[in-house]
Amino acid sequence: MLITSLLPLLSRYSLGLDLVAGPDGAVTMTIMPRKAEGSAHKPEGGEVRPISITATAAEIDAELAKGADGALGQLIATRKALADQIAEQRAAAETAKTAAKPKAKAEPAAPKTPVPDAKSSSPPAAPAPSAGEVASLW
Repeated sequence: MLITSLLPLLSRYSLGLDLVAGPDGAVTMTIMPRKAEGSAHKPEGGEVRPISITATAAEIDAELAKGADGALGQLIATRKALADQIAEQRAAAETAKTAAKPKAKAEPAAPKTPVPDAKSSSPPAAPAPSAGEVASLW
């Protein structure tokens, strides 16, 4: 049952398993997806996040026996669907990026506006105050 339940993950990843016995007959099973050797698929951080189940051995066996309808099967299917969506979005972004490159090269560069000379851009000089007047800033 375990291998059959993990087949959807094994099609994309290499898997590591860790089993730890806990108190009162509890078992913690941790499944660690990793990039499969030789695979072109580059998994995202969320895809390779470990899956951990803590229950009794009988409960884990019963859950795995449910196959795709069990919690592990649903989690695997959800992760696969999300990974497929990420791949589709990357492909669409790459297509848009590739399509935008020729268009950007075809458009002529916008003409630059001439920069005004420093002499012409200075504000006009204020008239000098007469002998008895106080200079004003306004």
